[in-house]
Amino acid sequence: MTGKIRIIAGRWRGRRLEVPDRPGLRPTGDRARETLFNWIGPRVIGARVLDLFAGTGALGLEAASRGAARVVLVERDAVAAGVLRKGALQWPGSESVEVIEADALRWLERQQQRFDLVLIDPPFDGALLEPALSMVVAPAGCLADRGLVYVECAPQQLPGHWPPPLEVFRQKQLGQVTLTLLQRSLDASGTPGD
Repeated sequence: MTGKIRIIAGRWRGRRLEVPDRPGLRPTGDRARETLFNWIGPRVIGARVLDLFAGTGALGLEAASRGAARVVLVERDAVAAGVLRKGALQWPGSESVEVIEADALRWLERQQQRFDLVLIDPPFDGALLEPALSMVVAPAGCLADRGLVYVECAPQQLPGHWPPPLEVFRQKQLGQVTLTLLQRSLDASGTPGD
């Protein structure tokens, strides 16, 4: 283990997550998590949340702590997934959290659930962001009609354009990381566009 990070707010405030020493594992820091949940506000309460490339689970568990109804953490690294199961899944009230040990893209191909918030924070050394985004918003994808997508990536990994119907709702640069919150574009009637 390389250390611990803490849950910032909610019912698990102050609880700590183990950070295993794994290639490509880059826990989302306090400032980035605080920024994301300030952007989302009360929309996290009762939300169905998918944390792809979960790693330490910091993003998804922060959502669960702040009132998300259901959180699915997808992590392909067996050690990281095991740390989540032995740690956070032992916390009181963690029944709403599920850890799935799987490749995120392969898991997306076969799942049929819908999520209100999808968190995408892939390893910086892979080309996983754009395929994941495309699969999430595909007609058979997992993003609910009024869903949000949060992306955390290196500035050079930002797509040239976001896949329709996503549009940037909020964006911020924190050091060497770009935080982007995306929402489905709305047509003139105020309903999600095609």
